[in-house]
Amino acid sequence: MSDVAREAGVSLVTVSRALNTPEKVSRDTLAAVRRAIDLLGYVPNLMAGSLASNRSRIVAAIVPTISNLVFAETIEALTQTLAKDGYQLLLGQSGYSKQAEASLVDTFLGRRVDGLVLTGFSQPKALRLKLQRANVPVVQTWGLPGPGQTTLIDMAVGFSNVGAGRAAARHLLARGHRALAFIGADEARSRQRLQGYRAEVLAAGLPDVEAAFVPPPVQVDAAGPCLDRMLERRPDITAVFCNNDLLAAGLLFACQRHGLRVPDRLAIMGFGDLPISRAACPALSTVRIRRAEMGEQAGKMLLARLSSVALEATSADLGFEIIERSST
Repeated sequence: MSDVAREAGVSLVTVSRALNTPEKVSRDTLAAVRRAIDLLGYVPNLMAGSLASNRSRIVAAIVPTISNLVFAETIEALTQTLAKDGYQLLLGQSGYSKQAEASLVDTFLGRRVDGLVLTGFSQPKALRLKLQRANVPVVQTWGLPGPGQTTLIDMAVGFSNVGAGRAAARHLLARGHRALAFIGADEARSRQRLQGYRAEVLAAGLPDVEAAFVPPPVQVDAAGPCLDRMLERRPDITAVFCNNDLLAAGLLFACQRHGLRVPDRLAIMGFGDLPISRAACPALSTVRIRRAEMGEQAGKMLLARLSSVALEATSADLGFEIIERSST
């Protein structure tokens, strides 16, 4: 900064004003400072600034994976919402590991981030207590705490995964299916969707759901082998609910390879309403969730808390929607 001040012929205080409150500096002085910055390649020391203001202007988000498109819209909307107030997003990938998530939280808290956005509600008790004691705003996403589940760390925006599973089962049951199956990733939100799906099937007095799990993050070709094993055990299965649209698309491809007509022989339902569900032939029925709105709302909650604005509610239920297409 001293070099910039010397090059521009102004004081250190004037350089600081030009960087932080440019509206308080004359046009000519501001132009001189900016020319000096460009000439010298000066980059402000944001760490020093954050120590002085007690704000880093950085929010961190942790997602299980960046290979799954379902998280992309949420992160994009979160980034855009925060940027409007001058905040940047720092992104971490946990790989569906609780240990990795806890390590990322420690790293981000050590970097003095102003807020955290987490995925899901399966954080261990010790991590939850650490976050509450850190006095940092936290928004949990991609779910909501239900009866018997853990309470909020701070704030939440999402939908009921159990409720979504119930709705998927009702959709298939209403179309006459009586032998139902489920294929999902082996992780908490997937199991919550199965919980609701299974509860609705059992409440209808039908045999239990045939369920199969694959290691996350799932790939589009993971559902085919699951289908083969399922039909060996339960050849009467006529409908499968998949934890996400990638699995559902892979299942559709497997049915086409085996000559199983969809939905005549096997109905397929996905989750997420990704573009592949609309592009598939037949198009996939699915559960639509408001991914972008989730990121936007999470950002607004954090910004309100950081601005000491009282929230009307600390939890926002965005709901979901059953999208019926040709696969069911």
